[in-house]
Amino acid sequence: MRPSSLYSPWARAAVAGAAAAGLAAAGLAGVAHAADGQAPLPVTITGTDRVDLALDGAEGEPGEPQIQLGLTGPGEYDPDSDTDPEPIPNSGYEVTIDATALKGFAKVGLPRSCDVDGLVAVCRSSSLYPGASYNPYWSVRLDLLDSAEAGDHGTVKVTGEGEGLAFNEHTVDVLVGGPELLQKKLPAQPAGFEAGDTYRAPLGFRNVGAMSAHGVVLRLAGSRGLSFPDSYDNCSYAEENKDNLIRYRQVALCTFEGDFEPGTAYELSEPIGVKTADFALGDIFSYGFDAIGAEGADTLRAGGGHRQGSGETLTLKPVGSGQSGDYTKYAEIDLATGNTYDLDLTGARVAGEQGETVTVDVGLSNHGPAWLGSLRAGGEPIGFTVQIPEGASVVESPCRPMNDETPDEYLCFADTPFLEDDARTFPFKLRIDEVVPGAKGKIFLPDFDNPREGDPSNDTGWIVLNGTGDEETPGDSGGSTGGTDSTGGTGADGGSDSAGTTGGGSQATGGTGTAGGSDTAGGTTGGTGGQSPQGGGGDGLLASTGTTALLASAGAALALAAGGVLFVVARRRRAGGAA
Repeated sequence: MRPSSLYSPWARAAVAGAAAAGLAAAGLAGVAHAADGQAPLPVTITGTDRVDLALDGAEGEPGEPQIQLGLTGPGEYDPDSDTDPEPIPNSGYEVTIDATALKGFAKVGLPRSCDVDGLVAVCRSSSLYPGASYNPYWSVRLDLLDSAEAGDHGTVKVTGEGEGLAFNEHTVDVLVGGPELLQKKLPAQPAGFEAGDTYRAPLGFRNVGAMSAHGVVLRLAGSRGLSFPDSYDNCSYAEENKDNLIRYRQVALCTFEGDFEPGTAYELSEPIGVKTADFALGDIFSYGFDAIGAEGADTLRAGGGHRQGSGETLTLKPVGSGQSGDYTKYAEIDLATGNTYDLDLTGARVAGEQGETVTVDVGLSNHGPAWLGSLRAGGEPIGFTVQIPEGASVVESPCRPMNDETPDEYLCFADTPFLEDDARTFPFKLRIDEVVPGAKGKIFLPDFDNPREGDPSNDTGWIVLNGTGDEETPGDSGGSTGGTDSTGGTGADGGSDSAGTTGGGSQATGGTGTAGGSDTAGGTTGGTGGQSPQGGGGDGLLASTGTTALLASAGAALALAAGGVLFVVARRRRAGGAA
């Protein structure tokens, strides 16, 4: 039997996604136990749908399970909700994982939480919730036996049954020694490269597997500040995650027919142009060839708003065996790393009588030219400090006290991305407990040498209460004054942003993100991989909230972008049977 051409995890995720989505859509928003005579409730078995086992045992992370399986219950549940979902009443069910077809070439580590007999595991549970987040999940580890040979293959079958429930059958195809494509490393951006320039990327791959690839697909991905100015007739172009600027990507899928032999390297007929916008800063370009063939490419395009390219045909040419050190699993680079932004903090001058409450609008603006994307940190917020003037106390604030020891200092956060023309307002309501003429409170960013801050002179603002006009406010480029407000205070006009939310696009959750996620372990070249969003050693103004990279690797990003069927194991769980 000829092995399937759908070798790529991110492609296979998309292929399986259509079937899973169809079953999940059959669920109702509110569900109840299926009564006699009613149609059974649909439960979808989801997870990895193919595993490629390298003959040298180098696939995946050593000791980590390659197969993740889970359930999607009928109905819908928002994983970001503040309340837990209601369980679906049921009389219990069992899921069977049958790996007998792998006998002879693979050692199978089935879930320890299940009843295991040889290469079959029966997993019993009554825990069932709408959606996927709270339902059981299972992991399976595969290791090759000494008798394994290239071309060995088999299928793991996963089925379920339970009274009043209808399960789909999920299969996991396992292939030994299939094609494995490593990407040609990307060169560093040229000396003197600036925002607005075009990076020319010589792309290629090396097949280090034991079998030929029957057709390959190239996926290009660029974050908000990048675009692909050239068009080819064997490529299609689209935008992904338009409502989330951290995960937003411009993408291209290019197909190449033919057999691409093991031990051979291939390169594109010409470099790919990656145009940087004037506001680009630390924007991420990534690419990857994968052995999925034209069928897999059509599946990836389905429903994705792809438009067909025009112009010349992009081709691949063999370049011998290639040097192993020139290739890597994931290839990406940060571009326009030398650009700068201009953050500007402003305060206000207000006046009032003892006992009155006044409103002070603290402002944070970005005058560009660059945006502050915080792509590598997955949307780490910008932090700054507000000192409350002498004689005043805080009645209401969008920020939080620094600590108990310094109640007159507040820590504020502005979500990223922070666009190149963005402005936020943080309204403080202050009660004047004692009139202190010319009382001042400083507003400031962390004190450090930030190479991406284009104009440090306006990084400080001031709150002045009952000023005399002689107060010095160095670094404050603006601020506001106003008459007494309805509460007896004064304040500037302007919409408030008490949560410090973004001015455009929503913040990513969990990171991961779509194509082009970071590979901090060194999957890039030219000294740019794993950098901070500003292209340097990290921006101290970005708050440390425990967030790391948006995604662990470009491979995970591709899987998520292609349909999200490959499991993100670190999901919120209440019940489960992890191996």
